Formats: sequence, structure tokens, C-alpha cells
Amino acid sequence: MAQESTESAATDEDVAARYESGLQLIAAGEYFAAHEELELAWRAAATGERDFYQGLVHVAVAWYQATRANATGCARQLDKATRRLTPYAPHHRGLALTPLLAQVDAARQTVASGSLVLPPARLERRVRDD
Repeated sequence: MAQESTESAATDEDVAARYESGLQLIAAGEYFAAHEELELAWRAAATGERDFYQGLVHVAVAWYQATRANATGCARQLDKATRRLTPYAPHHRGLALTPLLAQVDAARQTVASGSLVLPPARLERRVRDD
């Protein structure tokens, strides 16, 4: 039984480390690498947390697709990000989601207008979740 709790704790630590790394990579504009880290967090996360991590994967991929001039892929990822992250708003795991969702919405409007020039994704951290 002790082995199971150790494995679970290690998984939680790994998820947290991948999450932090993914957020840092988004902040640095390294969207492809961020997607890789966040996907690892998503796959290892508890069932109730997977949509949150998957939503962040969609954010990273949307911005990455914009850099590749893939309007259709970008728009689809933005829609998926909204769908996955909205239930966790206004904040979750120390991340302010309301401003992030506003950025996603603004990006969706930019893409719909025919442009793929997105401002860098900005993440606002909270000290704690209320």
C-alpha cells in the first residue's frame, strides 16, 4: 500500500512540475515546447483536472498554429481552449483564467478577421485560489 501512495505523490509532483514548466514556456513564447510539457501533465493528471491541462494545451497549440499561418487549426484550438478552460474560471491552480479566456476570445476575433498576428499570450498568476 505504501508503494501506491509514493507513486501517486510522484505523479502529482511530476504533473505540477510539467504544469509550471509549460506555463514558463508559454510566457517565453515557446508554444510548441509548452504544448509538449502541458500534454505530459494532462496525460498524468487526475481525471477531474484533465480538462484544465488540456485547455492549456489548446492555448499553446493555438498560438503555435498562428506562427505557422494555420488559421483553421488556430481557430479550432481557440474554440477547444474556451470549452475546456471556462468551467475552471475565474482561476484554477494559481492561474487567473478570466484574463486568459479574454485573450483567447480576442485571438478568436483576430483570426476571424483574417489575421494571424496574435500578441504574445500573457499569463497572470495568483498567489492562491480562493
